Amino acid sequence: MTTRRSLVAGLLLAPAAIAAPKHPEKEEAEVGPAEDLMREHGVLRRVMFLYDEAAHRLEHGEKPPLDAVAAGAGIVRKVIEQYHEKLEEKFIFPRMEKARKLSALTATLRKQHEAGRTVTAGILQQCGGSDGAALAKLLRSFNRMYRPHAAREDTLLFPAFHDLVGEKAYKALGEMFEAEETKQLGHEGFEGAVAQVGKLEEQFGFADLDQFTP
Repeated sequence: MTTRRSLVAGLLLAPAAIAAPKHPEKEEAEVGPAEDLMREHGVLRRVMFLYDEAAHRLEHGEKPPLDAVAAGAGIVRKVIEQYHEKLEEKFIFPRMEKARKLSALTATLRKQHEAGRTVTAGILQQCGGSDGAALAKLLRSFNRMYRPHAAREDTLLFPAFHDLVGEKAYKALGEMFEAEETKQLGHEGFEGAVAQVGKLEEQFGFADLDQFTP
């Protein structure tokens, strides 16, 4: 009769029999169009936080790192205005307008894209000037518009768009967005933008997130 001890001994002598099962490598999770756009809103919000701090310092007679403010505006221009918003204007807004869904919201979002580009141009211009009050006003104006703008897109526009196009078209758009990201932002893409914002946060002294814990 086989005892438990002899069975254990047999297993120890046959390591191949108890080798850990092999698992296939995990595939990279797919990111849908809305999630992609929301992640870019995260980059925008991190730049906006720096805008808030820069405006606060200017309003109190202090000088923020203007090179970092200008670099933040550069990220907004490249990642948000020239890439993110162009995707919305090319792929999302027309479908919503054709279906007559959220028409008033879409019209306002289009108008705010144009206004945002004007404000960003002003921020970049003022970063090289000496009018701190004018720069602070532009930074406040940008943030006041884009906070509700991004929030409406995240909570109203993107969910409605997902429901409208269906899963097959939605997945196809995700692949198109990924290809466009590489084309417009390079191989570093979204991750490169996140790394750039992290360096700007260091210039402001905001690298440690725990400092904001109440």
